[in-house]
Amino acid sequence: MSDVIRRTRTVDISNWGDDVPRWIVLLADEVRATNRKVAAERIGVSRSAVSLALANRYPSPSTASIEKKVLEALDGLDCPALAINISAEQCRDYRARPAPTHNPMAMRMWQHCQRCPHNPDNQDGGDQ
Repeated sequence: MSDVIRRTRTVDISNWGDDVPRWIVLLADEVRATNRKVAAERIGVSRSAVSLALANRYPSPSTASIEKKVLEALDGLDCPALAINISAEQCRDYRARPAPTHNPMAMRMWQHCQRCPHNPDNQDGGDQ
């Protein structure tokens, strides 16, 4: 059996109207890059849940659970200091905390965050 990913032909999110939520855009992009099955495995939901969410026909009265899973799995940034992908929330938390003067390693991380290109408060916009 081949390890080639069979890509999805089209991803229709038109049922969401003009104001498509960010999590649906992220999910659609992941499905376009891979397919529904691979996206579902990465997120931790079923393939049918992915299809229903994209079609705006998710059967639950609330999409909060799948939205949270999509954002946790797909809404990330490549952190130059940690050399891993972290969520936008983790990035914001790292850079917003007070300088950890009690811990040299944590202080180095905090300093990286202050100079990071992902930090909107980085005045020089430069790399580390």
